[in-house]
Amino acid sequence: MGQLSVKQYDALERAVTKQQRVMVMRRGTEFLVIPERLTLIKGREAIIARHPSTGASLTLYLDETDALEVVT
Repeated sequence: MGQLSVKQYDALERAVTKQQRVMVMRRGTEFLVIPERLTLIKGREAIIARHPSTGASLTLYLDETDALEVVT
């Protein structure tokens, strides 16, 4: 996937502000997380998120993402 469309960025930004869950598919694994912020890490866009049950922190790079969907 690598880059998000304008609609996907808008949906992701709303999910960050509203604390909505996001499904991220990466390398055949599905992550259901709550995004906390979007950031750049060494020139790569990343989602800093946490697991909704455990609270564990995850960093998901957008250039490694196969699919992204906001879960309502």
